[in-house]
Amino acid sequence: MRILVVEDEPTLRSQLTQMLVAHGYVVDALDNGVDALHAGIHESYDLIVLDLGLPQLDGISVLQRLRQAGRNTPVLILTARDNWQDKVAGIDAGADDYVGKPFHSEELLARVRALIRRSAGFSSSVLRCGALTLDTRSGRVMESDLPVTLTSHEYKVLAYLMHHMGEVVSRQDLTEHIYAQDFDRDSNTIDVFVARLRKKFSRPYIQTVRGLGYRLTDIDNDGN
Repeated sequence: MRILVVEDEPTLRSQLTQMLVAHGYVVDALDNGVDALHAGIHESYDLIVLDLGLPQLDGISVLQRLRQAGRNTPVLILTARDNWQDKVAGIDAGADDYVGKPFHSEELLARVRALIRRSAGFSSSVLRCGALTLDTRSGRVMESDLPVTLTSHEYKVLAYLMHHMGEVVSRQDLTEHIYAQDFDRDSNTIDVFVARLRKKFSRPYIQTVRGLGYRLTDIDNDGN
């Protein structure tokens, strides 16, 4: 899952990025509102973590313009803990949630997981596809109650497919959501990761949709 972090304070931006990467997210990090607005409109993200006190263009303006441009990406705003006015302004501008600074890392991670999960239509932290489960809290993948060991990129591919269960996901979409913006992306590697995943599962959960991409489905309840 791919996250845009927009924070102008270098130390906090670095800490946020490192924390999210350590928990399996792909992160692009920016330090001003103008670049954030451009990235939010032209790139595809699963979540934006947005500070309000940004140079060049403030966070509220960034958020308002993203919504005016039709971008529905979930947005988690960072606010001063005692500044309720910023919280209200952020929610009114279209934010999905907020966390006050300073914050506990576990709280921020929980809110990140919840926003990404809810935007995909899931209420539980454990995603299920037939006998296959993925726990978004622990990163544990199980099939028929047996653990499945995945590499970091295999996990990222599976997590994205699980969050978009039943949908056809293109190779380009998968590539954009498992590699950061400045990474030399190669969509051909997606086929390799999918092939590896298929070998680790006892059932064909991942279907190839010729010419379009892949679809994760519960084969026992697939109406196709």
